[in-house]
Amino acid sequence: MENKVKDKILILSATFGDGHKQVANAIGEAIEMTLPNAEPVILDVMKWIHPHLYPISNYVYKQSIKKFPQLYSFFYQKTRVKSTFSVKLNALLSMGMKALLDMIEKTKPAVVVSTYPFAAGVMSNLKEQGYVDIPSVTIITDYTDHSYWIHPYTDQYVVGSKQVRDRLVGHGIPGDKITFTGIPIRQKFHQIHHRGKLAQKYGLSDKKFTLLIMGGGDGFFGKGLSTFHALENLQESIQVIVVCGRNHKLQKQLREVEHFFKHKFLTLGYWENVHELMAISDLMISKPGGVTITEAMAMDLPICLYRPLPGQEEDNARYLVESGLAILAKSDENLINKIQVILEDRRPLDYMKQRSKKFQSKTSTIDAVVAIVQTINRCKNELYPLLGLQESI
Repeated sequence: MENKVKDKILILSATFGDGHKQVANAIGEAIEMTLPNAEPVILDVMKWIHPHLYPISNYVYKQSIKKFPQLYSFFYQKTRVKSTFSVKLNALLSMGMKALLDMIEKTKPAVVVSTYPFAAGVMSNLKEQGYVDIPSVTIITDYTDHSYWIHPYTDQYVVGSKQVRDRLVGHGIPGDKITFTGIPIRQKFHQIHHRGKLAQKYGLSDKKFTLLIMGGGDGFFGKGLSTFHALENLQESIQVIVVCGRNHKLQKQLREVEHFFKHKFLTLGYWENVHELMAISDLMISKPGGVTITEAMAMDLPICLYRPLPGQEEDNARYLVESGLAILAKSDENLINKIQVILEDRRPLDYMKQRSKKFQSKTSTIDAVVAIVQTINRCKNELYPLLGLQESI
């Protein structure tokens, strides 16, 4: 029996922040689960287009937002709405059409899905110049809009909130080209987990207040260990889980001194099973990245946003706080005060949990895949043979 060649779905992402990559992985996982005749192909577009420049540009990006946040904010705000300046800068950052065209010709995808704004820009340029005629879908990975997500030859946008949908309509994008699904996340964040068994697995108590600290991977918790020392000002001892990501320096520093703190610490590096950590935690402290926040909401985990960076993180924080989905702390002292209030009165946690239930979607990733397939069908003006979608979902 001859095996049918599967249709390729090319997903363009980048590791300038893990959120774009996580959404790409979530979409790839959902495609494998629901579309038996399709195969996801995930590509780090910046690494592919600029293999030699990529490590340098990634380092410069991370250093600039840490050490020169106001400069980053200036460029973010300057380019937020389409202008002559934003168009010129976007053209510079979206260079690399030849490399992407080579990948498209090699893969022959039925659709190209972008979870990174400049990938969407390169794809739009290829279509505009007539090099390809392939449906193009953009998944916006934040709870805010920006001109760099918006391109004239994008066929469909998938967005995380009604507010973003309304803003895109305000920018002149037809409503039928925008699908509100919620930000896609991996299925494991929608599963039910047993807190007691997981707490035992990690050597923690399921009865004690547990604080999960995310975002240490890029060193966004101030200088040295000031935030962790500030936790000593809490009136009672708690459990603290710290995910340092790839920040080996922070992990080493914290492990050397954690036994001096009155709180029980669990210090981890890059951790694949973040959903398990969320399941045993009472409150998460994190920077307001769209994907991490969405994962926490799916787990009914209350959120304290800590010192958001200028740009999309400030926009995300504003949306989440105004929606009652998170609280915001702007300094170590402010952070400790908010945690102390919660330790004395758990009602703010209950309120955030109730709000998250109203805002989260258990089907956001599947809905995004449906939007992708519908875009293929619309653009081809015929039933595209990704059969099994309706039966599988």
